[in-house]
Amino acid sequence: MKPRLSIPQPHRRGFLTAAAGLFGVSALGGCDRFAASPTGQRALKAGEDANLFVQRLLLTPASLAKEFPDSQISPWFKPNGTIDPPDRAYKALAAKRFQGFKLRVDGLVERPQDLSLADLRTLPARTQTTRHDCVEGWSAIGKWTGVPLSEVLQRAGLKPNARYIVFHCADTMEYAASEEPDEAEEKPTDKTANPGMESRPEGAENQASDSKAAGDEAPADVDEAAQGTPVRYYESIDLTDAFHPQTILAYDLNGQALPVSNGAPLRLRVERQLGYKQAKYVMRIEVTETLNGIGEGGGGYWEDRGYEWYAGI
Repeated sequence: MKPRLSIPQPHRRGFLTAAAGLFGVSALGGCDRFAASPTGQRALKAGEDANLFVQRLLLTPASLAKEFPDSQISPWFKPNGTIDPPDRAYKALAAKRFQGFKLRVDGLVERPQDLSLADLRTLPARTQTTRHDCVEGWSAIGKWTGVPLSEVLQRAGLKPNARYIVFHCADTMEYAASEEPDEAEEKPTDKTANPGMESRPEGAENQASDSKAAGDEAPADVDEAAQGTPVRYYESIDLTDAFHPQTILAYDLNGQALPVSNGAPLRLRVERQLGYKQAKYVMRIEVTETLNGIGEGGGGYWEDRGYEWYAGI
Protein backbone atom coordinates (compact mmCIF):
# COMPACT_ATOMS: atom_id res chain seq x y z
CA MET A 1 0.00 0.00 0.00
CA LYS A 2 1.30 3.43 -0.91
CA PRO A 3 2.36 5.30 2.25
CA ARG A 4 0.45 8.44 3.11
CA LEU A 5 2.82 11.36 3.06
CA SER A 6 2.78 14.29 5.41
CA ILE A 7 4.95 16.96 3.80
CA PRO A 8 5.52 20.10 5.90
CA GLN A 9 4.29 23.23 4.12
CA PRO A 10 6.15 26.55 4.37
CA HIS A 11 4.56 29.14 6.63
CA ARG A 12 3.20 32.34 5.04
CA ARG A 13 5.59 34.48 7.13
CA GLY A 14 8.49 32.37 5.84
CA PHE A 15 7.40 33.03 2.27
CA LEU A 16 7.20 36.79 2.80
CA THR A 17 10.65 36.79 4.41
CA ALA A 18 12.05 34.77 1.53
CA ALA A 19 10.45 37.06 -1.06
CA ALA A 20 11.91 40.11 0.66
CA GLY A 21 15.33 38.51 0.66
CA LEU A 22 15.04 37.68 -3.04
CA PHE A 23 14.05 41.28 -3.84
CA GLY A 24 17.03 42.54 -1.88
CA VAL A 25 19.40 40.39 -3.92
CA SER A 26 17.91 41.48 -7.24
CA ALA A 27 18.22 45.15 -6.24
CA LEU A 28 21.94 44.70 -5.76
CA GLY A 29 22.47 44.04 -9.45
CA GLY A 30 24.44 40.83 -8.89
CA CYS A 31 27.15 42.12 -6.58
CA ASP A 32 29.60 39.23 -6.32
CA ARG A 33 31.10 40.44 -3.07
CA PHE A 34 27.71 40.53 -1.39
CA ALA A 35 26.70 37.18 -2.85
CA ALA A 36 29.82 35.58 -1.37
CA SER A 37 29.17 37.03 2.10
CA PRO A 38 27.19 35.19 4.81
CA THR A 39 24.38 37.76 4.47
CA GLY A 40 24.31 37.26 0.71
CA GLN A 41 24.25 33.50 1.07
CA ARG A 42 21.28 33.75 3.43
CA ALA A 43 19.47 36.01 0.97
CA LEU A 44 20.10 33.62 -1.92
CA LYS A 45 18.86 30.73 0.21
CA ALA A 46 15.73 32.75 0.96
CA GLY A 47 15.17 33.14 -2.77
CA GLU A 48 15.49 29.38 -3.25
CA ASP A 49 13.00 28.79 -0.42
CA ALA A 50 10.60 31.20 -2.15
CA ASN A 51 10.91 29.24 -5.40
CA LEU A 52 10.11 26.00 -3.59
CA PHE A 53 7.19 27.61 -1.74
CA VAL A 54 5.63 29.03 -4.93
CA GLN A 55 6.09 25.76 -6.84
CA ARG A 56 4.43 23.73 -4.10
CA LEU A 57 1.70 26.37 -3.65
CA LEU A 58 0.73 26.48 -7.34
CA LEU A 59 1.25 22.80 -8.21
CA THR A 60 -0.48 19.88 -6.57
CA PRO A 61 1.70 16.83 -5.90
CA ALA A 62 0.14 15.22 -8.99
CA SER A 63 0.60 18.20 -11.36
CA LEU A 64 2.40 16.88 -14.44
CA ALA A 65 5.18 18.34 -16.51
CA LYS A 66 4.14 18.77 -20.14
CA GLU A 67 4.37 15.63 -22.26
CA PHE A 68 4.88 15.73 -26.03
CA PRO A 69 3.85 13.61 -29.02
CA ASP A 70 6.50 11.29 -30.43
CA SER A 71 6.69 13.48 -33.51
CA GLN A 72 8.50 16.10 -31.42
CA ILE A 73 11.23 13.81 -30.09
CA SER A 74 14.64 15.39 -30.68
CA PRO A 75 16.68 13.55 -33.35
CA TRP A 76 19.65 13.62 -30.96
CA PHE A 77 19.45 13.82 -27.18
CA LYS A 78 22.59 15.67 -26.14
CA PRO A 79 24.69 13.76 -23.61
CA ASN A 80 26.05 16.17 -21.03
CA GLY A 81 28.43 16.04 -18.10
CA THR A 82 30.04 12.63 -17.71
CA ILE A 83 29.46 10.55 -20.85
CA ASP A 84 31.69 7.53 -20.15
CA PRO A 85 32.52 6.98 -16.46
CA PRO A 86 36.20 6.16 -15.95
CA ASP A 87 35.57 3.98 -12.90
CA ARG A 88 36.88 0.45 -13.24
CA ALA A 89 33.87 -1.17 -11.54
CA TYR A 90 31.47 0.65 -13.85
CA LYS A 91 33.43 -0.29 -16.97
CA ALA A 92 33.35 -3.94 -15.89
CA LEU A 93 29.55 -3.77 -15.65
CA ALA A 94 29.22 -2.01 -18.99
CA ALA A 95 31.46 -4.60 -20.68
CA LYS A 96 28.93 -7.28 -19.64
CA ARG A 97 25.95 -5.18 -20.71
CA PHE A 98 25.10 -4.60 -17.01
CA GLN A 99 24.21 -8.25 -16.43
CA GLY A 100 25.74 -8.09 -12.95
CA PHE A 101 24.16 -4.77 -12.02
CA LYS A 102 22.26 -4.52 -8.73
CA LEU A 103 20.48 -1.38 -7.56
CA ARG A 104 20.93 -1.14 -3.80
CA VAL A 105 18.03 0.44 -1.84
CA ASP A 106 18.83 1.02 1.82
CA GLY A 107 18.84 3.55 4.63
CA LEU A 108 15.54 4.24 6.38
CA VAL A 109 13.68 1.32 4.78
CA GLU A 110 12.03 -1.74 6.28
CA ARG A 111 13.23 -4.13 3.59
CA PRO A 112 16.56 -3.27 1.91
CA GLN A 113 16.61 -4.26 -1.75
CA ASP A 114 19.16 -5.40 -4.35
CA LEU A 115 17.40 -5.18 -7.71
CA SER A 116 18.78 -6.29 -11.07
CA LEU A 117 17.70 -4.67 -14.32
CA ALA A 118 15.56 -7.75 -14.94
CA ASP A 119 13.90 -7.24 -11.54
CA LEU A 120 13.23 -3.60 -12.35
CA ARG A 121 11.75 -4.47 -15.74
CA THR A 122 9.22 -6.80 -14.09
CA LEU A 123 7.83 -3.92 -12.02
CA PRO A 124 5.11 -1.62 -13.41
CA ALA A 125 6.60 0.73 -16.01
CA ARG A 126 5.84 4.24 -17.19
CA THR A 127 6.69 5.84 -20.55
CA GLN A 128 6.73 9.62 -20.90
CA THR A 129 7.93 11.98 -23.63
CA THR A 130 9.22 15.09 -21.90
CA ARG A 131 11.57 18.03 -22.37
CA HIS A 132 14.91 18.11 -20.59
CA ASP A 133 15.91 21.68 -19.69
CA CYS A 134 19.58 22.18 -18.85
CA VAL A 135 20.87 24.96 -16.61
CA GLU A 136 23.35 25.70 -19.44
CA GLY A 137 20.49 26.87 -21.66
CA TRP A 138 19.75 23.98 -24.05
CA SER A 139 16.83 21.57 -24.11
CA ALA A 140 15.90 18.29 -25.79
CA ILE A 141 12.80 16.09 -25.93
CA GLY A 142 13.14 12.38 -25.24
CA LYS A 143 10.90 9.38 -24.68
CA TRP A 144 11.78 7.73 -21.38
CA THR A 145 10.65 4.36 -20.07
CA GLY A 146 11.35 3.12 -16.58
CA VAL A 147 9.95 2.09 -13.23
CA PRO A 148 8.26 4.77 -11.10
CA LEU A 149 10.45 5.51 -8.11
CA SER A 150 7.37 5.13 -5.92
CA GLU A 151 7.17 1.43 -6.88
CA VAL A 152 10.73 0.82 -5.71
CA LEU A 153 10.19 2.75 -2.47
CA GLN A 154 6.93 0.95 -1.72
CA ARG A 155 8.67 -2.37 -2.25
CA ALA A 156 11.34 -1.37 0.29
CA GLY A 157 8.91 0.26 2.74
CA LEU A 158 9.79 3.66 4.19
CA LYS A 159 10.34 4.12 7.89
CA PRO A 160 8.33 6.90 9.61
CA ASN A 161 11.29 9.30 9.83
CA ALA A 162 12.15 9.07 6.10
CA ARG A 163 12.36 12.52 4.49
CA TYR A 164 14.83 12.47 1.56
CA ILE A 165 15.85 10.12 -1.23
CA VAL A 166 19.57 10.25 -2.06
CA PHE A 167 20.99 8.88 -5.31
CA HIS A 168 24.56 7.61 -5.33
CA CYS A 169 26.03 7.31 -8.81
CA ALA A 170 28.91 5.54 -10.55
CA ASP A 171 30.68 8.48 -12.16
CA THR A 172 33.67 9.97 -10.38
CA MET A 173 33.56 13.76 -10.54
CA GLU A 174 36.91 14.39 -8.88
CA TYR A 175 39.45 12.80 -6.57
CA ALA A 176 40.00 13.91 -3.00
CA ALA A 177 43.72 14.57 -2.69
CA SER A 178 45.69 11.91 -0.86
CA GLU A 179 49.14 13.45 -1.44
CA GLU A 180 50.87 16.42 0.11
CA PRO A 181 49.68 19.70 -1.49
CA ASP A 182 52.90 20.22 -3.48
CA GLU A 183 52.84 16.66 -4.80
CA ALA A 184 49.17 16.92 -5.73
CA GLU A 185 49.88 19.99 -7.87
CA GLU A 186 52.54 18.14 -9.84
CA LYS A 187 50.36 15.14 -10.52
CA PRO A 188 47.49 15.50 -13.03
CA THR A 189 44.18 13.97 -12.02
CA ASP A 190 41.33 12.60 -14.10
CA LYS A 191 38.58 15.07 -13.18
CA THR A 192 35.19 15.71 -14.72
CA ALA A 193 34.05 18.22 -12.14
CA ASN A 194 33.59 20.94 -14.75
CA PRO A 195 32.59 18.97 -17.85
CA GLY A 196 31.85 20.74 -21.11
CA MET A 197 28.88 19.91 -23.26
CA GLU A 198 29.55 17.18 -25.77
CA SER A 199 29.40 18.26 -29.41
CA ARG A 200 27.44 16.12 -31.82
CA PRO A 201 29.59 13.95 -34.08
CA GLU A 202 28.81 14.24 -37.77
CA GLY A 203 26.02 11.83 -38.71
CA ALA A 204 25.38 10.79 -35.09
CA GLU A 205 21.88 9.80 -34.04
CA ASN A 206 20.38 9.08 -30.67
CA GLN A 207 20.73 5.31 -30.89
CA ALA A 208 21.54 2.86 -28.14
CA SER A 209 23.28 0.40 -30.45
CA ASP A 210 26.70 2.06 -30.47
CA SER A 211 29.63 0.35 -28.77
CA LYS A 212 29.41 2.42 -25.61
CA ALA A 213 25.69 1.76 -25.20
CA ALA A 214 26.18 -1.95 -25.76
CA GLY A 215 29.06 -2.12 -23.31
CA ASP A 216 31.57 -3.53 -25.77
CA GLU A 217 34.58 -1.80 -24.23
CA ALA A 218 36.81 -3.78 -21.89
CA PRO A 219 37.53 -2.37 -18.43
CA ALA A 220 40.40 0.08 -18.41
CA ASP A 221 43.42 -1.01 -16.41
CA VAL A 222 43.72 2.17 -14.33
CA ASP A 223 45.14 2.43 -10.83
CA GLU A 224 42.32 4.50 -9.33
CA ALA A 225 43.75 4.29 -5.82
CA ALA A 226 46.83 6.22 -6.92
CA GLN A 227 44.63 9.18 -7.88
CA GLY A 228 43.04 9.58 -4.46
CA THR A 229 39.61 8.96 -3.00
CA PRO A 230 36.94 9.17 -5.72
CA VAL A 231 34.11 11.67 -5.20
CA ARG A 232 31.19 10.23 -7.14
CA TYR A 233 28.09 12.10 -8.23
CA TYR A 234 25.23 12.31 -5.73
CA GLU A 235 21.83 13.99 -5.80
CA SER A 236 18.67 14.10 -3.68
CA ILE A 237 14.96 14.90 -3.75
CA ASP A 238 12.25 14.98 -1.11
CA LEU A 239 9.25 12.68 -0.75
CA THR A 240 6.92 14.98 -2.68
CA ASP A 241 9.04 14.62 -5.81
CA ALA A 242 9.92 10.99 -5.08
CA PHE A 243 6.25 9.95 -5.20
CA HIS A 244 5.36 12.16 -8.16
CA PRO A 245 3.95 9.98 -10.98
CA GLN A 246 6.55 11.26 -13.50
CA THR A 247 9.53 10.52 -11.27
CA ILE A 248 11.00 7.35 -12.73
CA LEU A 249 14.21 5.35 -12.88
CA ALA A 250 14.63 5.23 -16.65
CA TYR A 251 16.27 2.24 -18.35
CA ASP A 252 15.15 2.99 -21.93
CA LEU A 253 15.47 6.10 -24.10
CA ASN A 254 13.42 6.40 -27.29
CA GLY A 255 12.46 2.73 -27.22
CA GLN A 256 16.00 1.35 -26.81
CA ALA A 257 18.24 0.48 -23.89
CA LEU A 258 19.63 3.63 -22.30
CA PRO A 259 23.05 4.47 -23.80
CA VAL A 260 26.07 4.84 -21.54
CA SER A 261 26.42 8.46 -22.62
CA ASN A 262 22.90 9.19 -21.35
CA GLY A 263 23.27 7.40 -18.02
CA ALA A 264 23.00 3.59 -18.36
CA PRO A 265 21.95 1.46 -16.67
CA LEU A 266 19.58 3.77 -14.75
CA ARG A 267 18.90 7.49 -14.87
CA LEU A 268 16.64 9.45 -12.58
CA ARG A 269 13.93 11.48 -14.30
CA VAL A 270 12.30 14.08 -12.06
CA GLU A 271 10.57 16.07 -14.76
CA ARG A 272 9.59 19.21 -12.89
CA GLN A 273 13.22 20.14 -12.19
CA LEU A 274 16.29 21.17 -14.19
CA GLY A 275 18.70 18.76 -15.82
CA TYR A 276 21.37 18.55 -13.12
CA LYS A 277 18.79 16.90 -10.85
CA GLN A 278 18.40 14.02 -13.35
CA ALA A 279 21.16 11.86 -11.87
CA LYS A 280 22.87 9.44 -14.29
CA TYR A 281 24.51 6.06 -13.57
CA VAL A 282 22.37 5.45 -10.45
CA MET A 283 23.86 2.60 -8.38
CA ARG A 284 22.35 3.08 -4.93
CA ILE A 285 19.29 4.75 -3.41
CA GLU A 286 19.60 5.80 0.21
CA VAL A 287 16.60 6.96 2.25
CA THR A 288 17.52 9.51 4.92
CA GLU A 289 15.98 11.83 7.49
CA THR A 290 18.43 14.67 6.79
CA LEU A 291 20.90 15.75 4.13
CA ASN A 292 23.59 16.36 6.76
CA GLY A 293 26.44 13.97 6.09
CA ILE A 294 25.63 13.69 2.38
CA GLY A 295 28.60 15.36 0.69
CA GLU A 296 28.91 18.79 2.25
CA GLY A 297 25.24 18.89 3.29
CA GLY A 298 23.81 20.75 0.29
CA GLY A 299 21.95 17.74 -1.04
CA GLY A 300 23.91 17.16 -4.24
CA TYR A 301 27.30 17.41 -5.92
CA TRP A 302 26.52 20.68 -7.72
CA GLU A 303 24.45 22.01 -4.83
CA ASP A 304 27.55 21.72 -2.65
CA ARG A 305 29.21 24.00 -5.22
CA GLY A 306 26.56 26.72 -5.26
CA TYR A 307 23.62 25.39 -7.28
CA GLU A 308 20.11 25.47 -5.82
CA TRP A 309 18.88 22.25 -4.22
CA TYR A 310 15.35 22.81 -5.52
CA ALA A 311 15.61 23.46 -9.25
CA GLY A 312 11.91 23.65 -10.12
CA ILE A 313 10.76 24.69 -13.59
